[in-house]
Amino acid sequence: MIGGDKEVVEALQPCWEAMGKTIIHQGGPGAGQHTKMVNQTLIASNMIGVCEALLYAYKAGLDLPTVLQSVAPGAAGSWSLSNLGPRIIANNFDPGFFVEHFIKDMGIALDEAKRMNLALPGLALAHQLYISLKANGHGRDGTHALLLALAEMSGVDWRKR
Repeated sequence: MIGGDKEVVEALQPCWEAMGKTIIHQGGPGAGQHTKMVNQTLIASNMIGVCEALLYAYKAGLDLPTVLQSVAPGAAGSWSLSNLGPRIIANNFDPGFFVEHFIKDMGIALDEAKRMNLALPGLALAHQLYISLKANGHGRDGTHALLLALAEMSGVDWRKR
């Protein structure tokens, strides 16, 4: 997700290739940052769905790995469900991306949305949920630790289930 003058981006191509596999020029200056905010907005809402679905499955008495096997390949599937779902089930909340960094990114996206006169209530909800998660000592956990905040709201001790 790179923004900037096309000639400069092309001249620095060896640098981009040293940093990542997928390199896509998004447009002029700032376009890469806006694309990053699109990504974070998508992840924020998806993570709520992943965590709520696993919490629901648990309370319904379902076998969580079997549920993942059933729903992950279908229309409800996502990278987060397939990769973080098993970690949530295993109580492994080690970070791939820190909650505190995600809060920062969501704040940037919400500030930009406000500047553009956009209402993004789903992102605002996710932002508040993650602030709660951080306030409860999970700022250095992975974004999938959101499950812990949602479980606590429902009186579920996820780690001792």
